[in-house]
Order: sequence, then structure tokens, then C-alpha cells
Amino acid sequence: MSLFDDLLNRRKKEEAMQSAKRLPPGQSLTEKFPVLTYGPIPPFDPATWDLRVWGEVEKEMRWTWEEFTKLPTVTITCDIHCVTRWSKFDTVWEGVRFTDFIKLFGVKPSAKYVIAHCEYGYTTNLPIESMMDDDVLLAYKYAGQPLEPEHGWPVRTLVPKRYFWKSAKFLRGLEFSAVDKPGFWERGGYHNDGDPWKEERFGRRGFF
Repeated sequence: MSLFDDLLNRRKKEEAMQSAKRLPPGQSLTEKFPVLTYGPIPPFDPATWDLRVWGEVEKEMRWTWEEFTKLPTVTITCDIHCVTRWSKFDTVWEGVRFTDFIKLFGVKPSAKYVIAHCEYGYTTNLPIESMMDDDVLLAYKYAGQPLEPEHGWPVRTLVPKRYFWKSAKFLRGLEFSAVDKPGFWERGGYHNDGDPWKEERFGRRGFF
């Protein structure tokens, strides 16, 4: 197949997604999986890795890799949308559903925000309501395989209804907070909420 045929085929698929109202404004379809990571890929040692929850919770907890991977999982199919204007459709993920996960430790009514804490001090924030959809996961498999290092192994959050930077790679903890705590890109100028259907790419301060 020629490059022209490839482009034509992609354009037809993109138009189909637009007609189905699955392509947010300003986005283009990709069949690849672009890699956009700030900083180096961290090492992963299953013997020392852990995942913590703290803050406005009934019980602060910690899981080892072995304990975490024994939790019940679900598999979902969803579309993902990057703030850099690519969208990828019908992606398949497996992980622990967020709404099931929080039942393990309990969330206080005072918890209004969830702050994802990742390797190298990276964070990103969302209102807890945005995390309560059935398609929000703590994901560690993509297309039936463990996440590749560049896509956030061993665990990342998956929040399909927000731009993809809100799906935090290299997850190490979740903080439940009564107050908002904008993360790395939000402090740098990205929008605090990041809804692709509202094109919430940048905040009022612009970018940087």
C-alpha cells in the first residue's frame, strides 16, 4: 500500500469518527501510539515497588507489586485523546477499576480531589468526581500485554474522558485531598481540568 493510500485510509477513518461524534474538536486520528514523557523512564524493581494511598481516607494503605496484581481487574475499550492533538480509538486496557479500588480503604466526604503522585515527583490532579466513572482504571496492561516502559509501566492511571496527560504514568501513590493541588503541567500552563470535548488545553495563564 502506498503512502497516499495510507493517508486516504486514515482520512476515511477520521471522517467516520467525526460522523460518530467520537473525535473531539481540534484532534486528528492516529493509528500509532505516540510517546510523550517528561524526563527519563524510571527503573522498576518488583521487589521494592509499592503503591500508597493517603490523605482524606479512612485508612492509609500500601500495596507491594505482588499484592497489587492480585486485586480484581477489569478490561475496557476506550478512546484516548492527547493535548498534542492526536486521538487513538478503541484502545484496550486492563487494570483495577478506581471505584473498586477506593472501597479497599474508604474515602472521607472531605476528599474533593485526587492527586496522582508518580516517579521523580511528577503529579497531576483531578476532582474526585472525574475519577468516579466506570472507565477510570489503575492500568497495568495494554492490548493484553504489560504496559511498555515508555507508556508508564508498571502502573498508570487511565482517565479516558480527560486529555491524556491526566492519565499519569509511573504511578506510585494517590493522595486524597480537601483542596486542589495543581500538578506539573497544570502549574506550567495546561488547563486544570483538561476536558477534550471543551478543548481545555491551556489555562488562563496560557502555557509557560
